[in-house]
Parts: sequence; structure tokens; C-alpha cells
Amino acid sequence: MNNEEWVGKDNWLTSTTPCFWAGITCADGHVSEINLGLNGLTGELPPEIGDLSHLTRLDLTDNKLRKVPAEIGNLTSLEDLNLAFNNLNSLPSEIGNINSLRSLILSGNYLTSLPDISKLTNLTSLSLIENDLSEVPAGIGNLEKLTVLGLGFNKLRSLPPELGDLTNLTELYLQDNHLSSLPEISRLTNLITLDIAENELSQMPVGIGNLTKLNWLFLTENNLDNLPREIGNLTSLKELYVGGNNLSSLPPEIGKLVNLNQLSLTNNNLSSLPPEIGNLTDLTLLYLPGNQLSELPPEIGHLTNLVALSLSRNNLSSLPPEIANLTNLAELWLDGNNLTSLPPELCVIFKGKVFPPSLCPS
Repeated sequence: MNNEEWVGKDNWLTSTTPCFWAGITCADGHVSEINLGLNGLTGELPPEIGDLSHLTRLDLTDNKLRKVPAEIGNLTSLEDLNLAFNNLNSLPSEIGNINSLRSLILSGNYLTSLPDISKLTNLTSLSLIENDLSEVPAGIGNLEKLTVLGLGFNKLRSLPPELGDLTNLTELYLQDNHLSSLPEISRLTNLITLDIAENELSQMPVGIGNLTKLNWLFLTENNLDNLPREIGNLTSLKELYVGGNNLSSLPPEIGKLVNLNQLSLTNNNLSSLPPEIGNLTDLTLLYLPGNQLSELPPEIGHLTNLVALSLSRNNLSSLPPEIANLTNLAELWLDGNNLTSLPPELCVIFKGKVFPPSLCPS
């Protein structure tokens, strides 16, 4: 495997006892871990890897491996397998026999399909981010212990309904695919992070209102023209990103998200904001550039924890006087509006914090 060019090869082949070779860990005289990530390995993993019956961890991330042998299925003690960022375009079916696996990381390869993984029932983490997958096998629904599932940056146009059976998921990454709909996700009530940005969704996923533990929700760059009223059920949300959609209004229930720290509505079609926006008093960042706002509700002045407020590229010709209450602002972006100047009293309050500076001439 191009050993001459390896980055770390101290003591390799200097003895018949590999426990002192770089990247090798032993337990009770047996090889238990191989950690040769970012080490310059090339070619094919040799079939003899399957003889290491005590191996619990194999980390070969960030190399140039082209092939994994079928014998990898013999590693019945293996718990962590990391083959991320290699040159793999397929996996042997035998990988589906390693029932001991708890973590399987295959991100950053060229996989176009997956073998049957339905027997990997002890998996808690599965990452397939940045591959060329066009489908996910239905057997994924058997992996009931999964807490983290990464499928972002693939070529997925649909997902199997069995995805909705993964009720222990806390993190689900589906960003940058071609999804126009999602399966029923109302049972994924343990989700804390849901990333479905950069897809082709025209509606929020069914059952979104049941995901009451969500802290982070990413919906950027889809085709959404509304947010359902059920969004107000997500009272644990800390960050909500809905930029790059077609929203023309927000439901008043947005005001129930009282734990929000960050709200991004960049590049939509919003012409107004509901007064309930003033209930989001924990907000520190509010991004509204690239909309059609001609006025702001006076309730904006309730957001006294705001540190950054971006109103660039709207239709504002004035600001409500209540904006003077936002004394914690470090950045106030107003470029691309119909404003020619700000009242002197605002310029005093926001001295050096307004962009463009010409709105507050010295």
C-alpha cells in the first residue's frame, strides 16, 4: 500500500510484533486498533485484514484507498470503522455482516449504492455525507439504535418510508440533495438537529410540529412559500435558517419560539413581519436582507438582546422609533433601502454601528 511514501511508519516491519509499529494499538497481545488516517495509504486494503479477529477500531480516513476486501466481514469484534475521504466507489456486501459495528463513517467517497446494511443493528452513527448515492436501502429502518445519520451532499431524490422508524435519531443531515418531499418524520421526536437545506422542498415535512426537542433547523435554499402554523410547537429551537426560499409572510405562531437565538430569513419575499416577532426576546442575530419589507412593526424594539440586525436590500424608507431600544446592537445593516439618513438620536445610539456609514454623517 505504498509504504515507502507513508507519513508515519516508525518501526514498521522492524519486528514480527506489530504492537510497537506506528498507528497500531494492542490489547492482551492482539491488535485491537489501527489508526493510519491521513497517512498516504494507496491501493487496496489487503484481504489479510480479516485475520485480525480482535480488532475493535479501524481508522483509515483521508487516504487513497480504492477497494475494501470481502474479508473485512470477518472482523466480528469491530466497533468503529472509518473509511472517510478515500476513493471508494463500492463496498463489499460482507460489510453488512459486522453486527458489532457501532460507528460507520464513509463520508467523502464515490459510493453510488450501499450493500444490505439491515443487520448492522448496533450502529449508533452512520455517515454517508459527500458520496454519489441516488437511493437509500429500505433496510436502514432496522437500525433502530441510530442516533446520528448523515446523508447530505448526495444525489438523493427520495427516501424510504422506513427512515421514519429511526426514533432514536438526534441528528439527521439531508442537505444538498434533490429531495422534493420527505417521508413521515413525526415519530422522530428525539431529533435535536435537522438539516434539509439545499433541496427542492415546496412544503415543510409532514409532522414537523411533533419534533419538539429540535434545537437547530436548517431549511435554507428550498422552494418553501410558507411555514406551517405547527412551527410554533418547536419551542426548544435555538437557531432557525429559512433563507433562500419564497416566503411571503410568517405565521404569527413564530412568536412562540421564545428560545430562538438566531433567525435567518434572508432572500425571501417578505413584505411585512408579524407583531409576534417581538416575543423572540432571546434573539441575538436577526437576518432579513433581500426581502420586500417597507416597514417594521414597533414590536421590533422588544428584541433588546439583538447584537446583529441585517435589513439590507429591502424597501424601507423609515425605521420605527422603537428601534432605539436595541442598545446592544453591534451591527445594523441598512444598505439597499430607500433610506437617505437616520434621525440624529439614532445616530448617537448606533454610532459606528450603522452600515452604510453615510446614513449617519459625522
